[in-house]
Amino acid sequence: MTQPTSTTVKKTSPVLLALFWLYVSIPLVIGVWETLLKASALFK
Repeated sequence: MTQPTSTTVKKTSPVLLALFWLYVSIPLVIGVWETLLKASALFK
């Protein structure tokens, strides 16, 4: 029977993770907001 090999797991910095989420979520929120504004014009 073979032994499982050990793997090293590097933890991601919480600051780097927060910056990544901001990098992704800010353009996403802007896009959703603009879409909702344009869609609301259809219902006026």
